[in-house]
This record gives sequence, structure tokens and C-alpha cells, in this order.
Amino acid sequence: MYKTQGLKNNRIEVADALRGLAVAGIILFHSVEHFNTFAREIKYTLPCDGTVFDVLQALLSGKMYGIFAILFGLSFFIMRDNQEQKGKDFSLRFAWRMLLLFLFGVLNVCFYDGDILITYAILGLLLIPAGYLDNKWLWAVTILLLIQPLEIYSHFAGWHPDSRWVNMGYFKLMQGHDTFWHSAVTNLQYGITTTLGWFWFHGRITQTLGLFYLGLLLGRMRLFYNEGNNLKAWRIILVVSALLVLAGAFTGFGKYDDLVHPMWNLAILMLILSVGVLLWYRFKGFRNVFGKLGFFGRMSLTNYLLQSIIGSLLFYEWGFSLYNTLGTTWSALVGLSMIVFQYALLKMWSRNHERGPLEGIWRKLTWIGSGK
Repeated sequence: MYKTQGLKNNRIEVADALRGLAVAGIILFHSVEHFNTFAREIKYTLPCDGTVFDVLQALLSGKMYGIFAILFGLSFFIMRDNQEQKGKDFSLRFAWRMLLLFLFGVLNVCFYDGDILITYAILGLLLIPAGYLDNKWLWAVTILLLIQPLEIYSHFAGWHPDSRWVNMGYFKLMQGHDTFWHSAVTNLQYGITTTLGWFWFHGRITQTLGLFYLGLLLGRMRLFYNEGNNLKAWRIILVVSALLVLAGAFTGFGKYDDLVHPMWNLAILMLILSVGVLLWYRFKGFRNVFGKLGFFGRMSLTNYLLQSIIGSLLFYEWGFSLYNTLGTTWSALVGLSMIVFQYALLKMWSRNHERGPLEGIWRKLTWIGSGK
């Protein structure tokens, strides 16, 4: 059973900045995807739309959520370890925290049917037993989850579960955005189950949980601090992940694409993380610039719900219906504008508040009755 090392867990500023980067990337790619709304014809397109989409998909799709998932596991470790050092068990408190996150997710689904907060809240409960495992066993479970054993079995056994109900769910969702009330009701009726189904049939359940556990392990190893040989470890991760990314870029995965592509995405994700951490501790100028995303990352919950509200207003039929107006490049520019707007708005908020509005509510409710 794992026991705390008793080391102080200082605020990890590079993790905040990386979380801010992940949130910005999520906003940008959701805009390109029109917040899960599809049109048969789009009025304003550009010749570069295909290239722009391919580049953004390679850099953002799955990678930003992956970074977010790793940092979610890291946050669990910090909170749990701090409580363990005080002789307190964090399990029930974290379960309550996940229930609160679930409720935030229900609110978010009213605007955006592709919500991940509910999925995170459900899978987050499995961080509780993982917190008691020693590193050896937790590494074994993490690796098993990241190679996606269900997908391996499905590929070689030829077993494919019936996913038609997920497609039917998406069909229902696409028909339900004519008014806000209809959209909210339809999203609540079909959005939660359809998103969970999509996660299941695309291997994201095991992958997300594996990334949670990876973040927990990186927290135990204190790799996000500039201590000991940590930067050497990140250089090794950088070299290995870069080689894997290059190999994948020039290799056709063929019939094994469903198995290999997630591993390639993981390599890109780890490449982004290692570059961010190494540049952060190596160059003060980079730290000064990249650090400006820190408050943006500390307000990730507020950012996520805010992008759902703004994005649905802009792209859904009950709002400005940009889903059938703007092509990929114009949508990407809208996404960049959303990032700038949310950054400016929360920057003003941060002048008088350490946390975002939803983060403050979440924290107060998490520790209710504890005397904090």
C-alpha cells in the first residue's frame, strides 16, 4: 500500500500553464467541430480548410483532453497526499467532490452535448482505490489501460459490440437544437449516454482512466518539480516520444490503425508535455510568457462551462447558426476569438479573486463541514 513521502506539495505553476494550454486547445477544436453540430452545406469555405483541419486534428484532437486527464490525476495526488500528511483519509471527501463535478457536468450538458465532466466524475471515483496501490502495481494497471486491452481483444477476436444506439443518439441530438429549451432537454435525454457510449466504443474509457493514473504516478514521482534528476527524465521522455511521433508520421498503420493510432496520440501528448516542462525550467523568457496561461488553467472548470455557453450560442441553431455558415478556417478564427474573450474576462476576474467563480464554489462545497 502506498504511503505519503511527507514532502511538501507546492503550487506547480507549469502544471497550471499546461492546463491553460489544454483548455485553449479544447476551445479551439470544439469550434472547428462546430460543437458537435454538422451541416450538409457550408456557405463560407476556404481552399485551405482541409489542411487547417488536418493540422489542428493532429495537434489537438485527443491530445488536449489527454493533458487535461493527466493533470486531473496529478491534482488528485496533491489533494490526497496533503490530507494523508495530516493523518486524514481523502476518499469520502473526493467521492463527494466527484458528485459535485457530476452536477456541474449536468449543467454543462444543457448547453453542449459533448460534455466530459460527467465522464471524468464517474471515472474519477476509480482514482480512490488507485491511491492505495503501491507504484509497482499502479504502473502495471496504468500500462494495461493505456494499451487498451478491450480494443486489442476486439481487433483480433473480431468481436464488435453493437454501437448503432450511439449513432441514433447523435441523430437525435442533431435534430434538437432549434430552440434553447428543446436543445437542453434533448441534450439531457441523449447527450450523457451518447457521450459515454462514444467513449466506450472508441477506447476512451480505458485511455482516460490510464491517463488519470499516469498523472497520479507522475505526482508521486514529483516529476513536475525541478528536483533531482527530474529534468533528465523529461529529456528522455522527449527523445523517446519524438522518435515515436516521427516513426508514426512516416508509417502507415494499415489494418492496425485502431490499435496503433491511440499510442501515437499518446506519444504526441507526452512530447507536448515534455517540451513544456523542459522549456519552463530552462528559459526564464518562456516561463514569463507561458506562465500567463497559469490563471487560465486554474480556472479550467469555469472556462469549460463558459466555452459551452458561448459555443452553443454561436454555432447552434437556437443561436447564430454558424454551424452551417463557417468552414474550418473561419471556425478556427472564431475559436481563437473565444479564447481571447474568455482570457480577458477571467483576467479581470483574477485581479480580485484567486480562483474562478465555479472553482470557488467547487472548493467551498468540497470542504464543507471540514472547518476549511
